Amino acid sequence: MLVQLQYARAIAALLVVYFHSVLQLERMDPDTVFASFRFGETGVDLFFVLSGFVMWLTTADRNMSPVGFYRRRIERIVPLYWSLTLLASAIALTFPSYLNSTKFDLQHLLASLFFVPWINPASGAEELITPVVIPGWTLNFEMYFYLIFGSLLLLPKITRIPALFVVFVAIFLLSNWGSAKGVMASFYGNAIVFEFLAGVLIAKLYLDKRLLQSGLALVLVLVAFVGLVAADAAHLEVPRLISAGLPAAIIIYGLVSLDFTKVAEFKFLHLIGDASYSLYLTHVFTLVAVRIFYRYQPIEWLNVGPVFLTVCVVSSVLVALMSFWLFEKPVADYLAKKRAGPRTARATVSN
Repeated sequence: MLVQLQYARAIAALLVVYFHSVLQLERMDPDTVFASFRFGETGVDLFFVLSGFVMWLTTADRNMSPVGFYRRRIERIVPLYWSLTLLASAIALTFPSYLNSTKFDLQHLLASLFFVPWINPASGAEELITPVVIPGWTLNFEMYFYLIFGSLLLLPKITRIPALFVVFVAIFLLSNWGSAKGVMASFYGNAIVFEFLAGVLIAKLYLDKRLLQSGLALVLVLVAFVGLVAADAAHLEVPRLISAGLPAAIIIYGLVSLDFTKVAEFKFLHLIGDASYSLYLTHVFTLVAVRIFYRYQPIEWLNVGPVFLTVCVVSSVLVALMSFWLFEKPVADYLAKKRAGPRTARATVSN
């Protein structure tokens, strides 16, 4: 994996953590000045572009079957997500006052476990389409993308991207202007799915060595990042695909155009990139714990906004690293060895 993509993953996850931390601060202090600096939600747009990039990069020149592709993605996504979904459901069932955004509901739980878009029963009149673990709404999109992308591996490589475009556009149009209605149409009719396609196209350009000149790439990355954050903070009434998807795509294209092999590695940022999936999923639990801690802690200076936000972000990173080292990585290593074992044994016998 390109090291700059690990950095991008880390920054994307930290943006989301910061965004949710500010929301927690606003609940404690509605008049906080940080309400005017609430941004970071668009970190998920970086994740979507990255996802499309990685999917094409890891399959374009490999003979991979849809089954093999699905197995790898399930092994990557499901263990941690299911564990946290079941944990959140157990907390909602036994201590419902701790999770304001989660209400135990068996149908909602099952839909969440199988990545089916479902209205969150805790959202009330807003009728938000989110799973038990709120950030998992992006995983519903991921699995949708994987389902389509994996099936297209049966096609010749040269036709996969056009086919992906046609399928995405057809489903988008049917969901928005056809007879389809309801939760599914509302969810899959979101233009955010085209950010995956942008990532795929960038990966194609990367493999074809059609990259930006280094100086231009660096400028575009910086300008696009500032634009991404500024548009997010300003809450512009602009389609998300334009205000967030476009700068996210420019950032990723610019980053992969740069040569990081001669740059000293940012090891901690790389580590956060490795643990970005754990950080993305566990931080909502960590922030609840911080909120509960602040409900009882007696130290006055800890109540200052910047200190609270620092505690939120640092605690989220520490919990994520523990999750990565103690759960995510060991499980991934075990599943990878289990998948490779039979092939290794057959190769040994044949030799």
